Amino acid sequence: MSWDTVVIGSGIGGLSAAAALAHAGLRVLVLEQHDILGGMTQTFTRQGYSFGTGLHYLTGVTALDGGRGRFARLLNTIGDGTLRFQPLPRQFDLVRLIDTDGSETRFAYGAPDGDNWARLKAMFPQEATAIDTYAGRYEQARRSILTMMAMHGVPRPAATLMRWLLGARLRRRAELTLAEALAAVRDPALRTLLGARGGDYGLPPSQAPLVLHALVMGSYAEGGAGYPIGGPARLAESLAARVRAAGGELRTGARVTRILLEDGRAVGVRLADGGEQRADQIISAMGALNTLQALPDGTLPDWQHSIQRYPPSTSYMTLYLGFDAAADALRALGFDGANHWIYDGRAIHGAPDPEALIWRNPTDTDAGALYVSFSGLNDPAHAHAPTAEVLALCDWDIFAAWQDSRRGRRPDAYEATKGWIEDRLLSQFKRLFPALAHRIAYHELSTPLSQAAYALAPEGAMYGLATTPGRLLDPALHVKTPVPGLLLAGQDVASLGIEGAAMSGLMAAATLKPVLWKLMQS
Repeated sequence: MSWDTVVIGSGIGGLSAAAALAHAGLRVLVLEQHDILGGMTQTFTRQGYSFGTGLHYLTGVTALDGGRGRFARLLNTIGDGTLRFQPLPRQFDLVRLIDTDGSETRFAYGAPDGDNWARLKAMFPQEATAIDTYAGRYEQARRSILTMMAMHGVPRPAATLMRWLLGARLRRRAELTLAEALAAVRDPALRTLLGARGGDYGLPPSQAPLVLHALVMGSYAEGGAGYPIGGPARLAESLAARVRAAGGELRTGARVTRILLEDGRAVGVRLADGGEQRADQIISAMGALNTLQALPDGTLPDWQHSIQRYPPSTSYMTLYLGFDAAADALRALGFDGANHWIYDGRAIHGAPDPEALIWRNPTDTDAGALYVSFSGLNDPAHAHAPTAEVLALCDWDIFAAWQDSRRGRRPDAYEATKGWIEDRLLSQFKRLFPALAHRIAYHELSTPLSQAAYALAPEGAMYGLATTPGRLLDPALHVKTPVPGLLLAGQDVASLGIEGAAMSGLMAAATLKPVLWKLMQS
């Protein structure tokens, strides 16, 4: 059977592209190598507990006036219209700085940004001028990165013109790190609070472009944060329904091993079982590096080299927790669904430090930085069995020795290391949340090998390619590749995260059906 478009990968980037094209009347085939649709929006169930694997909270789905955000409206337009989102607390990101003596400094970020700046100035009155200066640079950076993102999706001639007119200024903005922007802040606790949420993009302040930090944090501060009612898998279900309604198909267990070219043009794909599927257009949402590996040898080597020079982003581990009390009981203990960003100075024998974002020695030390999502408290559909996820960024090298082992058949040495880390992380969580220590009824650890197996993420990367200044501006990462008939979607194109990946899918779809640009402007 011939299709209008074949989409490789069913993460939010691939499904957004497929659903948008289906909305425009095209028949789309989506091919997913895993046995579950959804990429990092998929969920899994253990002993009655439902866990999200990569979506913990969303921007753009709620509004400060109680209505739906722009991203929610867009998803419901291209999907089946059934998605609903639960707002997180108004102050949804609680940063906790724990000193070596156990004392804590806390600050809760919320929406809008102006409220955050005002409360920080009340907390650090001697730094009011520095906060105003930083807030101005932050807003300037946010406007700049929106232009950078657009350059990855607008037609290439327009993108080239934008680079010619704005390139020098955008490069300067992209090269300014968050740490450099915070250098004028004298109080170390304030610097840490302002640079604390690097787990949302996988980089410490010394490496994170200010524009990236401003994009991610600013998007939440516009309309707050939300969570899909029914769990993250609802996104895939809604978008997949639209594809099927238009006569398309979504196939799992269908790993693409080759993108077929004829006379230099992409015309189809070959699957691991030897079968082939043909289409007028191919959209690859399986990651840029995986896409390059699927091309015939020698295809546009300069373009491939431009992409291959960017390393994968940071790896991570997740401790999944299920509690033996209903959501109301946990709320009575003081937990309202806000995320906790914890910097534990006791683990690094010094002041809490966002530069300690990556857990270098997980078998020998506690984590210096943890992100704890109480997403289960934000889903009314699972209030009877609330959950939490404890995320720690880590080095891939810790697990690289076992990368060729198969899921379900890992060596004893891996299982022993994983068990040791799980026990250490669980003990640290209990010390940080003593009120919940006796409420844990289930726990399970995933490692970067899980991410590599389920999502084909190179080195178990959390956010695709590392978001360096060069990557932000590189014309090689454009939705329309130099291979005729082949487009890219996903985190590696415009921006990372769920919304960034979805917008890349929409840009790819709009490149094929320009009428879809109107959806993104509404």
